[in-house]
Amino acid sequence: MFGVDPRRTVLTIGQLAATAGVTVRTVRHYHHVGLLPEPDRDASGYRRYTAQAAVDLIRIRTLADAGVPLSRIDALLHAQPPEFAAAITDIDAALQRKIAQLTEYRTRIAELAGGESLVLPPEVVAILNRMRALGISEQRILLERDSWILLRALDPDAVPRRIREKNAELDDPETTRLYLAVDHSIDWNPHDPRLDQLIDDLDAWEIAHARDTGKPTTRKLVSSRISESSPSWQRIVDTLAHRAEQRNH
Repeated sequence: MFGVDPRRTVLTIGQLAATAGVTVRTVRHYHHVGLLPEPDRDASGYRRYTAQAAVDLIRIRTLADAGVPLSRIDALLHAQPPEFAAAITDIDAALQRKIAQLTEYRTRIAELAGGESLVLPPEVVAILNRMRALGISEQRILLERDSWILLRALDPDAVPRRIREKNAELDDPETTRLYLAVDHSIDWNPHDPRLDQLIDDLDAWEIAHARDTGKPTTRKLVSSRISESSPSWQRIVDTLAHRAEQRNH
């Protein structure tokens, strides 16, 4: 009439784990962190667990599955009802804060446009979208994005000025014509005679729109990022850099 004495029922670690619906590895982890006492070995060299251990393990698993941190479970297992209720209220509030934070993250991720808004200010994202509207290829826009990422990381003070310059360039029909021409040249042979005229046009544009090109390290990295995308673009970048260097000497 009093049921089975939980102190006398013996279980192997595998049976104990199965009773609670966890793995043997989980049981051993609970031993390691001090949540579940590890019994001594019996005469045959095996560890035997009582029914009480199964009850304790089920309670531990239930609390862990509910999101209670392992560091707080031991105190809850030994808490009086008022203390238990207060701790659960506190844990529930922490979970609610976590849910709100994760919901905010999901909202922000859903609003990202190709990942650009994650690393660039809205003004730069707007520039990239203007370039898309002009018909500039996505490959060229990705290079533009990477250039802004490098500029923002290495020369952040130059970003506002460059935003103003870029918007002015996109307002100018001749500049947008050159953007599209460079975009179309990506697959040209670097010795294509059309590239000579394009380089001359770009060089003339650079002379007419003389501006601060930023820190040397930033300029070098941006040029390298563009050059590695196409042999024809590499020739454009190298030739323009060579002409600019000659003018400065």
